[in-house]
Amino acid sequence: MTQTQPPQEASAPRPRTSPESAAPASPGASMGRLVGVDLARALAVFGMYIVHIGPPLSATDGIARWIRYLADGHSSVLFATLAGFSLMLLAGRSEPKTGLAGRQAKARIAIRAVILLALGTVMAMEYGGVIILGFYGVYFLLALPLVRLRARTLALIAAGFAVVAPQLAFLLTSRLSESVQQSINAYDPLRRLSEVGVLDLLLTGFYPALTWMSFVIAGMALGRLDLSSGTVQRRLAALGAALTVTAYGMSLLLAGKDALRSMAEDGSSSGGSGSMSFGSGSAPFDGGSFPDLPASTLLTAGPHSGTTFDIIGSVGVAILVIVGATVAMDRLPRLRRLAKPVIAVGTMSLTAYVGHFLAQSALSLPAGTSTQQSWGPLLMFVLGAIVFAALWSRFFRRGPLEYLLHVATKPAKHIR
Repeated sequence: MTQTQPPQEASAPRPRTSPESAAPASPGASMGRLVGVDLARALAVFGMYIVHIGPPLSATDGIARWIRYLADGHSSVLFATLAGFSLMLLAGRSEPKTGLAGRQAKARIAIRAVILLALGTVMAMEYGGVIILGFYGVYFLLALPLVRLRARTLALIAAGFAVVAPQLAFLLTSRLSESVQQSINAYDPLRRLSEVGVLDLLLTGFYPALTWMSFVIAGMALGRLDLSSGTVQRRLAALGAALTVTAYGMSLLLAGKDALRSMAEDGSSSGGSGSMSFGSGSAPFDGGSFPDLPASTLLTAGPHSGTTFDIIGSVGVAILVIVGATVAMDRLPRLRRLAKPVIAVGTMSLTAYVGHFLAQSALSLPAGTSTQQSWGPLLMFVLGAIVFAALWSRFFRRGPLEYLLHVATKPAKHIR
């Protein structure tokens, strides 16, 4: 729905923690690496704002249309990828924590997962299945067995998920009848509380773990790498570009000119990841009514279609954003100084994410519907988040919700 404490520099913001990270910086950490991740996280937050508050794709043109399309397909994917990166900040970066430190790190991750799942469930009671926080909690729990793996192993697992999971999801959802779904939901306490139950979290929701774990595990692999290394940066940039071009190019070649089409082009938005639902979810096989879709849909790569091509291409874009932000912060100190207020948003992305839903409710603003034609409310929210984060960060190390999350994980230090 996320970092650590970098060494102080005169041109850099004061160190803080993010929603998912509260680990001390390693001695060799790069200032650009950490601030670049914060910047990428802020861009993910603003991308979610565009989807939830901005006008639909059908009401845009020119550059605005491209911005809306990119946010439509990649903001929450970037969020999930950065969540995986943040897990490595907790579990140890280049070298995983072991022994007592490793057990305590896993306990902190588990506590965060439970809190995010609970918070996501509470928010879903009011805002529906578009809330990503509960899914975050599930991702964290599923990632626990992987936190000690090397970058190459994690990358291979992420690739395996990208290749296998969409096909498995397609088969499972095509055979999941309405009666079976209702039977499962009848015994699901989460489903009784909100629109998001266990089945939604794992398979049929807006961000189902079965397909979205690819992004999280890819982010974990990035977290194991030294992003301050020029060689690593160049290799990742080449990898990100190759993944993006190959995935989307192959999809266009196999599925035709509409392969990358966003269903938001039909005039409305899901309000969640930004893609239109083919049921009640955000992907062709994520919905509650499971239409009889042809297997050829697996060749498309539209925003949040959940296909192999979509996953690979979206990971490529996420890598490019993270590496680009890191390089910019590492090599352009003047830009880093100018971007400090935006970076501050990235250090408290949980607060920024939850806050924009609360503010929407308070102001009764439409969220990405066909009646919202103006970019004014979106700009107001972005500016408001930047001003709040900049002012708050002058007096506090962590955002409001980040502080509460940090305090809640303190019992992990009693693990032996």
